[in-house]
Amino acid sequence: MQSSANFRGAIFMCLAMAGFTCNDALVKSVTGVMNAGQIMLVRGFFTSLLVLLIARHFGALRSVKLILNPVIALRILAEVIASITYIMALGQIPLANASAILQALPLAVTLGAALVLSEQVGWRRWLAILAGFIGVLIVLRPGPEGFTGAALSVVASVVCAAIRDLCTRRIDPAIPSLFISVITAVVITLVGAALVVPLGGWQPMSTTTIGVLASASLLLLVGYQCIVLAMRNGEIAIVAPFRYTSLIWSIGIGILFFSEEPDAWMITGVAIIIASGLYAFARENKRRTAAVAQESEPGSPK
Repeated sequence: MQSSANFRGAIFMCLAMAGFTCNDALVKSVTGVMNAGQIMLVRGFFTSLLVLLIARHFGALRSVKLILNPVIALRILAEVIASITYIMALGQIPLANASAILQALPLAVTLGAALVLSEQVGWRRWLAILAGFIGVLIVLRPGPEGFTGAALSVVASVVCAAIRDLCTRRIDPAIPSLFISVITAVVITLVGAALVVPLGGWQPMSTTTIGVLASASLLLLVGYQCIVLAMRNGEIAIVAPFRYTSLIWSIGIGILFFSEEPDAWMITGVAIIIASGLYAFARENKRRTAAVAQESEPGSPK
């Protein structure tokens, strides 16, 4: 029974990564004809509409005043900055490179949880975190020519996404996640509208471009929904490593549609990031298993 649930969880995680990566590819395809603000505005409009309809259907809407909650406000701010920096970078670096750097997110969250939330992290996981960040540096390329503004923008996006995830852990569970998604999508849309003129002004859009961004918003929603289903169906230690399938999608899409070819630096960095991430997942699973076993022992405190 559990193996079947883990299989479903793995499938959902793979679908989530496919959705996220295809969304990134669609966004990248229009970065040459419009600025990041316009992309955020148009895609955000479709995303806001879809999430709002779903949240309303499930009765997940709450008072807008909740946006004044410091943790929720910080989460939204981090999400906004993560979106801006990532979209701006997508048009300037290969899709696979951006995706590879993003794979350091779980390690960044673990680091943040240790430093900010005082969660216990053993020396082995500290080494895994260090190795993962070394992998990111290799993807970025040693030397001044590798540390481009676009590559560093993706790093900034990872930092902000980690802050977002850490804030999510601190939000009252009574507040529906769908409502958080609604207000986040709306704020991102409004920020995008405010950035259109400073980033170069509004550009005319063809029906095809509108369709691309509408499809991107749908894929984004599919990705978020599938990742929730993945975590609810399978064991985290088994399901989480399948997030690295996004690299297969990003490399394949990059080669087929953007004429991008990964080089030795990128492949080496990706291998180190994946290995360190898998090791961190394995150590976390072992820690949780030991904790559960200890709690189940006779006479252990409940």
